[in-house]
Amino acid sequence: MEQWMERPVWAEIDLRALKKNIEIVQSRIAPGAEMLAIVKGNCYGHGLAECVPVMAGCGVRNFGAATLVEAREVRRLAGPDVRIVLLGLNHPAFAGVACELNVTTLIAGLDYARILSKEAVQRGQTIEVMGCVDTGMGRIGYQWDDPACVEELFEAARLPGLRMIGLFSHLACEDFEDKSYSDLQQERFEQVKQAMEARGLDLSLSSLANSPATSHRPQLHYGLVRPGGSLYGRYQGAHNRVEGIEAIMTVKAVILYLKDVPAGFSVSYGRSGITQRPSRIATLPVGYADGIPRNWGCGNGYVLIGGQKAPTIGHICMDQMMIDVTDVPGVKLYDEAVLIGKSGGEEIVLGDIGRACHILSNEVSLGILLRLPYKYLR
Repeated sequence: MEQWMERPVWAEIDLRALKKNIEIVQSRIAPGAEMLAIVKGNCYGHGLAECVPVMAGCGVRNFGAATLVEAREVRRLAGPDVRIVLLGLNHPAFAGVACELNVTTLIAGLDYARILSKEAVQRGQTIEVMGCVDTGMGRIGYQWDDPACVEELFEAARLPGLRMIGLFSHLACEDFEDKSYSDLQQERFEQVKQAMEARGLDLSLSSLANSPATSHRPQLHYGLVRPGGSLYGRYQGAHNRVEGIEAIMTVKAVILYLKDVPAGFSVSYGRSGITQRPSRIATLPVGYADGIPRNWGCGNGYVLIGGQKAPTIGHICMDQMMIDVTDVPGVKLYDEAVLIGKSGGEEIVLGDIGRACHILSNEVSLGILLRLPYKYLR
């Protein structure tokens, strides 16, 4: 624990593991396709300013951001020559910002396309765009079977100042073992793509594949593949596992209080934890304000101390949590507890917490970023 942290709880991000993950994912991309690394949400809570340079150092030249604010930071970090794709729809009021940052935006209507075209022409620019097609996610884009989809996207592609580089759609069920819905989405994607290519458009940088498809399904790769969670160590379930990929986040806390209590002793709000035997209870200075879900308490979760599992007891509080360390031999004040990561032969991954609390692992890592100090391992 280092003085600059000013807290006895912190997150460690292993940039060496990130580099290794990137290289593994790159090795699985089909020939002719390029990685569009997804860095939204501050790199899924792992730190944009630190992760993007590692990606650029691995040869990544395409980045996916969710907001123009993120895009601006990526442009600062990665330079003027990389491609930045805005993953959601841009408001017409910010067409000028898209031009200023030279960001590739999605076209899902002619109103935005015309405003962007006018802005680009006034600036003497040619701005890349991608046609956004809803093949089954139900979120944004033209419906794949709407006649206006091909007609309007073709019209947008011919507007001055715009260059349509491909189509963009998103898979809804690719992280499940059953790939039949993804196959249906690809069929729909192909139908629109072929109809537009028949009109003479070059859509060689189309994009459909997310993390699981990037790692396992080269037939979905097209020109740009979009790994996100896999770069940070996610998608390691049985049917999505990629050998060698590791979680890059570890969260540690120091025991700040220990007490020995009798059976029947109550712990936390609502007496939500009751000891069933004489017990030793440790208090850690971290809680749900630090991204540890409240539902990870009451024995639903655990931490690792010296390679041993120690279950939570009682509800997790905003800034503190209690752990039953009765069965951890030799535990003492100021010992380190691992909340996420490896200790001995045991490991807690973000997905373990997500499954137990019925949330996404991304929700956990994004919450960790709220106020914990971050230490980057290089």
